[in-house]
Amino acid sequence: MKPAPEAAHEAVQSCRIDLWLWRARFAKTRSLAAAMVERGAIRLTHHGLQTRLDKPSRNVHPGDDILFAQGGRLIAVRVLHIGERRGPPEEARALYAALDAPEA
Repeated sequence: MKPAPEAAHEAVQSCRIDLWLWRARFAKTRSLAAAMVERGAIRLTHHGLQTRLDKPSRNVHPGDDILFAQGGRLIAVRVLHIGERRGPPEEARALYAALDAPEA
């Protein structure tokens, strides 16, 4: 039995946060991205509710905001696309839009 087309479409509209961070080139490896999440360094805002992510398996969706510290500065981005692979930097930058980071 084939899955309904909307179920297949829904699966493409989210992915694991560690996978997305790797595809968007915020981490060099997926295991480094997973370590960022496990340290509690990633905050996700989904439908207006902000949570500190604790597991790399948590999903991210287009429209979600992600806040994390990297290289001594706060990075705030909005997820625009999930992506299908870890591509070149230009492709990675198309996955998100930079937001103004809140004051620390």
